[in-house]
Amino acid sequence: MRVSSFLALAALVASAVSSPATPYVVHEKRTSIPTPWQKRDRLSGETKMPLRIGLRQRNMEHTARFLKEVSDPKSPNYGKHWSQEKVAETFAPSDDTIQRVRNWLTASGVEEDRISLTKGKNWIHVKSTVDEAERLLKTQYYIYEHDESGQPHVGCDKYYSLPYDVSPHVDLVMPTLHFDAKVMSREQYLTKRSDRIPITPGKPKEKSIGKGYHRVSPKQGATLASGALADDLALCDQQIVPACLRSLYNIPESNSTTSAANNSYGIVEYTPQAYLPEDLDMFFANFSPKLVGARPTFQSIDGGVLQTDQVDFSYMGESDLDLEYAMVLSYPQNVTLYQVGDTVNGASFNNFLDAIDGSYCEYEGGDDLQQDPQYPDTSGAEGAYTGPKDCGTFEPAKVISTSYGYDEVALTAPYEERQCEEYAKLGLQGVSILYSSGDYGVAGNYGQCVDSDSGSLFYNDGTSGSFVPGFPATCPFVTAVGATQVIPGTNIAEARASGTQPEKACETRIYSGAGFSNVFPMPDYQAETVKGWWDKGLAGTYTEKQFNNSQSTRGLPDISANGANYVVAVVGEYNLVYGTSASSPVFGAMITKINDARLEAGKASLGFLNPSFYANPAMFRDVVEGSAPGCGTDGFAAVEGWDPVTGLGTPEFPAMLEYYMGLD
Repeated sequence: MRVSSFLALAALVASAVSSPATPYVVHEKRTSIPTPWQKRDRLSGETKMPLRIGLRQRNMEHTARFLKEVSDPKSPNYGKHWSQEKVAETFAPSDDTIQRVRNWLTASGVEEDRISLTKGKNWIHVKSTVDEAERLLKTQYYIYEHDESGQPHVGCDKYYSLPYDVSPHVDLVMPTLHFDAKVMSREQYLTKRSDRIPITPGKPKEKSIGKGYHRVSPKQGATLASGALADDLALCDQQIVPACLRSLYNIPESNSTTSAANNSYGIVEYTPQAYLPEDLDMFFANFSPKLVGARPTFQSIDGGVLQTDQVDFSYMGESDLDLEYAMVLSYPQNVTLYQVGDTVNGASFNNFLDAIDGSYCEYEGGDDLQQDPQYPDTSGAEGAYTGPKDCGTFEPAKVISTSYGYDEVALTAPYEERQCEEYAKLGLQGVSILYSSGDYGVAGNYGQCVDSDSGSLFYNDGTSGSFVPGFPATCPFVTAVGATQVIPGTNIAEARASGTQPEKACETRIYSGAGFSNVFPMPDYQAETVKGWWDKGLAGTYTEKQFNNSQSTRGLPDISANGANYVVAVVGEYNLVYGTSASSPVFGAMITKINDARLEAGKASLGFLNPSFYANPAMFRDVVEGSAPGCGTDGFAAVEGWDPVTGLGTPEFPAMLEYYMGLD
């Protein structure tokens, strides 16, 4: 799990910054600033800037083994998930770790009353100034500005250091090198960039949703009149509706009106994304009349609100898509909507994780120049959430689908590893975590690629560059879901009757997010399958300049589901919608239905899915057509067996249900 960070740390010891009293080592560094951020002014030394120190947790080197014991179908402990208390106790930092970091701080002149330990003992919070932070970390802090929006971000320059005897006890310090920056409201965003030249002239610029510049967002297609909606399965290559998905994957329509009492399905959305109730009813009236009037169970996290100040596709498209299909396909299971962040600060994945796991919480209170938005929000702005920070307030659902993500290169390895560990902890508790793999093939957010010489991101204009995988999809403890489409001209009923695959890798409006991580090693459950891909020589002529071809890192996606031509009711109109934003919640609905059957039979929820997927790939229908181009290349191609475009293929629901019902 931590191979990359340990090797990086060892390699950097030689560049240690030291003094006779306290030798330091570089703890984290970056080679370039992610596009389109620009370094501006130094921060004033008197500026208040609380530091958060993520403490090294115990037993993290055993995480993969622990998770395998409860998620590998060959294990005698399959399905014997851990309690949240056992998880917290197993991974809490040692007393020695806590004390070493405290001793360093106090010896450096930080008074005890400015040092606090979080409830989960995972983070130490230090009330500090920029001057003090720079002295403690041997670095310099700057204001960075986002070229398009004018959005400011605070971070240190190139690297920061820690005492050599403290560094092994710390995962990361924030804020430092990470560009998971807050975003403005749309009005502020448009005002700021009204006099700026778009980076890609002639193309509409996609707006950031929630916190940071996310990788996955649905793409809007043609608007359809109600009378133009297809009701013939022969037209599923042009319009995807629930009946098409049931036919594609043999998903039965439930006649029951109740589900297992302890089953649950959660969809995560980040403000200002919101759904419109009338859109749900418009969709349900056409495709599931029994659901008219039904609403997801609303869970407001850190001031999450269903805003209606901005009402258009860019604000409602994601939530309407996710909920309309998740609710129809998982019926009679009610869907929980985790709405995260207020309309001022937005939110990050860490805000959501705080809310469902109190031991993960960084600290309570505070609103300053931080990496993740802090609550209560003391900005005084209209709409700011001033209530208490949600810390372990909500129960995690059995299945959680998220259609958002970041470029792996925009965050540091320790940041990603620490968050990935939290997904492993959720898997230990019987939670299935699904993430969309991305919509730009082997390229990153908005088609960005990396200059292989400088390490800088640039917007792809046909120039060859290094591929950019997305995070958290690259985390080996989540299930990464790619996208397919019905092959044009294909009647899916006829294709299924003849035993042929009616789908190919998605190549309409989007390309399935694909490739190999630059951070995470290849997990054991994937090794044999992915080795088969490498053994066939399918990497083509690409070299280490294009992607991590070490044959030792995590490949994605794991599986795929349809992501093209979805009919979605958005702001009173039907639109065709495209993206892995559709694939993930649809697949999550299938896992939810399997959980329901298992729970009714007295069995455990599925929890972490990947080991059982790779152990029984016959549950999926192989995809052998299409590709995932990007960065001036054709990218990778869908081929026989697992491939870094569509993974193991598309689900066969009856085969999955039979397999999982046969497990204890």
